[in-house]
Amino acid sequence: MTELSLANRHIVVTGGLGVLGRAVGAVLAEHGARVVLLDRAPAHDVSGMAAVIGGVDLTDPDATRSAFDQAGERLNGFDGLVNVAGGFRWETLETGSLESWDALYAMNLRSTVVACREALPRLVKAGGSGIINVGALAAQKAGAGMGAYAASKAGVARLTEALAEELKDRGVRVNAVLPSILDTPANRADMPDADATRWVPPRSLAAVIAFLLSDDASAVTGACIPVAGRI
Repeated sequence: MTELSLANRHIVVTGGLGVLGRAVGAVLAEHGARVVLLDRAPAHDVSGMAAVIGGVDLTDPDATRSAFDQAGERLNGFDGLVNVAGGFRWETLETGSLESWDALYAMNLRSTVVACREALPRLVKAGGSGIINVGALAAQKAGAGMGAYAASKAGVARLTEALAEELKDRGVRVNAVLPSILDTPANRADMPDADATRWVPPRSLAAVIAFLLSDDASAVTGACIPVAGRI
């Protein structure tokens, strides 16, 4: 088996300064891709990246388009988009707020819709390109307190399927990964008694994303792939 290669691939990662975004950027770069990280947070240098663009509101089409213009200039065009940007809140419907539903819709679904829409002209032009959306295993079966989060991530899954159908004859593949609990410092702090060895290491999820962007996955589109660890 040949080693997976992303040589000559130019990829933009949203939510790139978070734990998962940085892991995705690092793994993609290790496989030969040139990578630009986008994030709402202020930009700072990240080793191995072609550029980091901060202060980007991915729910705003104009701001997102401007960021993609900058990324395209740094990369001389791009043929991959990984939508990591998103957020989480735990609230029951009874004691929670409607604002949380609006906020999670914006963070998880609207940001993905806007990013996909604004990237499409570049991805279609590039040909042989790919979009990977980060959904959630909770989109398939939500637990108590996860209604708003799971609903927004279910929207990401349905967007993935619909967009894959829309683009399947235009050279753009669209897939999603559905992780369970990621092994991050924040999750360890929030769940100190849990067995974190059962969770998904960010680099393991990043490796699945790298595969889906590679030529080895050229026959895969419209898939929503569970990455559950041992949950």
